[in-house]
Amino acid sequence: MASETSPANLPPGYMVRAAGEGKLGGVARPRVMTGGGNSAKQQPWPPRRPEKGAIVQPSSERLGFVRNPLLRHSAERDQDLERHAAHPDAVTVAIAGDIPILRKNGSAVTGLLPLADLERAGARHEQAFLGTAAERPVFGTLLEPAAADLFKSGAEHLAIDLRSIAVQGLLPPDELGIVAEAKALLFWHSRHRFCANCGAPTVLSCAGFRRDCAACKTQHFPRTDPVAIMLVHRGERCLLARQARFIANSYSCLAGFIEPGETIEDAVRRETFEETGIRVGAVRYMASQPWPFPSSLMIGCIGEALTEEITLDRDELEDGRWFAKDEVRRMLAREHPEGLITPPPMAIANFLMRSWAEA
Repeated sequence: MASETSPANLPPGYMVRAAGEGKLGGVARPRVMTGGGNSAKQQPWPPRRPEKGAIVQPSSERLGFVRNPLLRHSAERDQDLERHAAHPDAVTVAIAGDIPILRKNGSAVTGLLPLADLERAGARHEQAFLGTAAERPVFGTLLEPAAADLFKSGAEHLAIDLRSIAVQGLLPPDELGIVAEAKALLFWHSRHRFCANCGAPTVLSCAGFRRDCAACKTQHFPRTDPVAIMLVHRGERCLLARQARFIANSYSCLAGFIEPGETIEDAVRRETFEETGIRVGAVRYMASQPWPFPSSLMIGCIGEALTEEITLDRDELEDGRWFAKDEVRRMLAREHPEGLITPPPMAIANFLMRSWAEA
């Protein structure tokens, strides 16, 4: 297991120097290199207490979909698959079209159903072995969209869209991450039943984490689309915007897909300039969040604006403007005098706004 100071746990762009460099109190204090090229600067790791007014990264535990306790068994997914399926405690995430099926458990609900519950669904499509949790095998099963109505007609189940499940906190955080993984993976299967190389049908393999084409031997792997989402600030003000599809009075961070051959930092700068005309300089990574709508990874950053004049891309945004810290705090607390609000706490946009506003 990696320690706190190991390269596996460092943010992107950081590099641990040789052991023993940068001693503190007679104990080796590792140093890291921040930035790139000749402009890189040595910084202590772990970082020292931040200066007053610095942006401090709070815990991201409240974010939706970030906790996933599964042991994935990546290297041996195909091994003992039948044994896992025959395990008496095996469970599955059931997705009807794109709607998760939940099982009532007293006053609570669970997204992990006994395999026997699938008998109600009728036709099934792909089933993937997701891994084990506390030695209990966990699968993901794709059902026909109509199966949602079949489950809702009974007294033991619910069929609710995943976004509502997350916002309402219907599932424990550990289960929510598992359901999100299953939804994203099964969506990919539903869109890749034919080979993109030759057009022939593909078949599930590697316990659901690959599709193979028998005709041209191409192997297809699940995709995750990286998205940069950024809180851009200049001094004591930050840039927020809204699209016409947002709920009334809601403002959020800018975001956009990272393009091929593009760094995270450059994606932050490009998207901000394209949508608002604001130039961005320094960019700092904060946190990431799986976003299964349908299968993205939100990469949260803080960016420092170099300019102030906003020129909105009206094809993308309905409105965008600068907000003072106190105003953002009131939006987060749902106390803004104009009724302006932020995305809910389960969204990484809320996390970024809170990180900046509470600095």
